[in-house]
Amino acid sequence: MEIMIPLVDEEGTVRGFAEKMEVHRKGLLHLAFSVLIFNEEGEMLIHKRADEKYHSAGLWTNACCGHPYPEESLIQAAERRLEEEMGFKCELSPAFQFTYQTVLENGLIENEVDQVFVGTFNGLISPDPTEVSAYKWIPLDALLEQVKDEPNRFTFWFKKILSHQYGSHGQ
Repeated sequence: MEIMIPLVDEEGTVRGFAEKMEVHRKGLLHLAFSVLIFNEEGEMLIHKRADEKYHSAGLWTNACCGHPYPEESLIQAAERRLEEEMGFKCELSPAFQFTYQTVLENGLIENEVDQVFVGTFNGLISPDPTEVSAYKWIPLDALLEQVKDEPNRFTFWFKKILSHQYGSHGQ
């Protein structure tokens, strides 16, 4: 199935659409989102990407991420993906946006304007095993310490998010 994702300019304005794998092979600037979920205790939900993922497999990352479909807003896409990947819904709010670029381990290129959303959730989590091999709630200070001590266990974009939001510990 061909998945079309939005191509954007440096400000994040949609300028067209292209097929997802082509976008990542060519490193075209595109729109993405990332979701951070916290519980009432202030712990962050993180998950380990399934070993079958086409990139960053087996790495720990934020609750979910992805790209909007042509007919979706960013918030709709983030809500959809959170339910698909982690099996729950919650209210999400925009937090910040950043741009990053990196070459992944398989030669694909991430070149994204990434909108970060934040939500709070305290219920049952039922992740899709094709997306998620493990998950846990972790206190923020413990997470930042783990990322500092073992950065290769975490996705590139998640480290960027943590760095942007919580200082240099994310890098």
